[in-house]
Amino acid sequence: MIPARYAHIAFGFVLSGMMSFLVSGISTFLTLGVVTGFVTQWIGAWLPSWAVAFPVVLVVAPIARRLVGAMTRPD
Repeated sequence: MIPARYAHIAFGFVLSGMMSFLVSGISTFLTLGVVTGFVTQWIGAWLPSWAVAFPVVLVVAPIARRLVGAMTRPD
């Protein structure tokens, strides 16, 4: 198990992986359609996307939390 103090990093890792996987899959499908080697092309697009998405999520998530906090009020 990961210590709780690293939860934000683990969350960013999982979130960025899932989101980049879905977005790269959609983009690959819209670009190529269903072709031979589609999965290989998808994974080839996903891995570099994840490498970018992970550090971006770590930087952007706190900013997004502050923006949402400013747009909402406590219940």
